Amino acid sequence: MPDGKGEQDYHYQVIRRAIDRIDAHGGTGLTLEQLAAEMQMSPAHFQRLFSKWVGVSPKRYQQYLALDHAKTLLRDRFTTLETAQGTGLSGSGRLHDLFLRWEAMSPGTYASGGAGLKINYGWFPSPFGEVLAMGTAAGLCGMAFVDDMGREAAFADLAGRWPKAAFTPAPERLKASVEAAFAQSGTVDLALIGAPFQIKVWEALLAVPSGHVTTYSEIARAIGSPGAVRAVGTAVGRNPISFLIPCHRALRKSGALGGYHWGLPVKRALLAWETARLDG
Repeated sequence: MPDGKGEQDYHYQVIRRAIDRIDAHGGTGLTLEQLAAEMQMSPAHFQRLFSKWVGVSPKRYQQYLALDHAKTLLRDRFTTLETAQGTGLSGSGRLHDLFLRWEAMSPGTYASGGAGLKINYGWFPSPFGEVLAMGTAAGLCGMAFVDDMGREAAFADLAGRWPKAAFTPAPERLKASVEAAFAQSGTVDLALIGAPFQIKVWEALLAVPSGHVTTYSEIARAIGSPGAVRAVGTAVGRNPISFLIPCHRALRKSGALGGYHWGLPVKRALLAWETARLDG
């Protein structure tokens, strides 16, 4: 097995393949021995690795990918954003051991297409597939899961949001933030670059605790625009910083998952992973 960074990348790939395999199988029915064999590991080694990263055993994790998991979350762990904001969960908030700090860029930066903005980018492994990360001197401004759309489309999608910015490949400048995000440790700075309405929606998403969910209509009420549910849905879909700005925690009123810009399998895996860690 590789050492150092290679070992971490290897573990990311193992967990990503395991999550994909569990999701493809509908969330139930795969034994530890079956999964370990497919990952080319002994059952004991695979169990230790999976439990270390996810926080629970593969067997228990599969329970969280049941078809009615989203509806259960909506029934049992619906988050009232007004309450969350009133108790200090908006602003700087905790995602397990990860401390997020964010600032919004001026509306003019977005309106000008990012003219004069210098954005670094790089490609990184993660347990949910390859990630494209982008960042300014203020912090991460983009993080996209790549597997569903491919590298070229993912880059065009993120870069197209700030077409006049200057993009430079510099993964070394983003590496620490990306690794902290997926290791759930340390501090990560975010730079929110969007229209004022979009930023209000993204800030509301940051108030939803890990392992909980909200709805588009709840977000609309929380930002003082109860009639703008459709516009809220659009803003959620335009969130450029996946995982850290948790647009995957937004569901429809019915409990249906709704859409997800980076693919529904990733959304299901993220919700299951967060619930498993919270309950573990």
